[in-house]
Amino acid sequence: MSMKNRGGEQISRSVVVVSHKWTLFLCVASFCAGLFFTNRLWIMPEAKGVTRTTSVEAERLKLVSEGCDPKFERVNRVPTEIFEDVSKTQHAMQTLDTTITNLEMELAAAKAEQESIINGSPTSETTAKRKYFMVIGVNTAFSSRKRRDSVRATWMPQGEKRRKLELEKGIVARFVIGHSATLGGILDRAIEAEDRKHGDLLRLDHVEGYLELSAKTKKYFATAVSLWDAEYYVKVDDDVHVNIATLGETLARHRKKPRVYIGCMKSGPVLSQRGVRYHEPEFWKFGETGNKYFRHATGQLYAISKDLASYISVNQHVLHKFANEDVSLGSWFIGLDVKHIDDRRLCCGTPPDCEWKAQAGNICVASFDWSCSGICRSVDRIKEVHRRCGEGEDAVWKATF
Repeated sequence: MSMKNRGGEQISRSVVVVSHKWTLFLCVASFCAGLFFTNRLWIMPEAKGVTRTTSVEAERLKLVSEGCDPKFERVNRVPTEIFEDVSKTQHAMQTLDTTITNLEMELAAAKAEQESIINGSPTSETTAKRKYFMVIGVNTAFSSRKRRDSVRATWMPQGEKRRKLELEKGIVARFVIGHSATLGGILDRAIEAEDRKHGDLLRLDHVEGYLELSAKTKKYFATAVSLWDAEYYVKVDDDVHVNIATLGETLARHRKKPRVYIGCMKSGPVLSQRGVRYHEPEFWKFGETGNKYFRHATGQLYAISKDLASYISVNQHVLHKFANEDVSLGSWFIGLDVKHIDDRRLCCGTPPDCEWKAQAGNICVASFDWSCSGICRSVDRIKEVHRRCGEGEDAVWKATF
């Protein structure tokens, strides 16, 4: 490009020439810069306290509302194999609990057997392995020698007949007694001499006393279940008349039921007055004054199945003892799945009540007087009760259990 100055001279200047490539580059750069600044201006700021929910977060919230707590970056459906593994684990835990319970029972039985051997109780390999139908424990005291003799003379077989009863019918009958507060005293020596003569006493590691009947009941079941593997364990007082064959037939009807507790069920008042018979010092545990006990079998005679006797044996150190022995036994089964069977033939009256029922073909299992909590003057009257209400001496040998 040329220009003329005032003197007419032509002036030549260097002209800067911009290539096409640089022009194109500048245009593209300008366009990109425009887009960048435009997007920055159009981004809306989020208000405080307002959050946006993405699809993944929405899925998480849904799972949380359904009881799940997803803590993973990705939300996936739980495969069925995991649920199967959990089910198998729960089953394995239940099996382990059952195994532990069985081991505890075996341990308790072994411990009781060892104590029996140390204390000189009658036990042997044959006794431990043999299966029995029922064990009858007749609760007695040091002062009840005449009562024991009256029972021996009536419904409890003696000598060879008693041994035959065990071998052929699987029925064990023993008088149950502990020891005196002074070991080796005159009372203990008298009992030892009586046992050598008759061989029908079961000695317990227990100090005798009327206020310790609940503890004695626990010890009886724990000891009996360790010595004899029976289907049923029976407790009866030594002033009650029993028809053994009828008792066996009654229990045999329920042998397919688990956890059986059979007797004459009652629910008497909780006595809070001091000085009265059957006073309950812990009456306040049963609610307001005037409340009644829960259902439990009367203490003159009742029977429990082996699984309940084993339960008592395993847990005897933690089972609470109330003042009355029959109440204590009933309380030990509260909360358990136990079949309570109320059979009034286990608490018939003395003649003429039991006699009329026998004549009608409904022979009683046990007979006693409610007014005496046993047969009144049993030493003098039990033979009469046996003659008028007994099932007959051959009944037990003809019966099938």
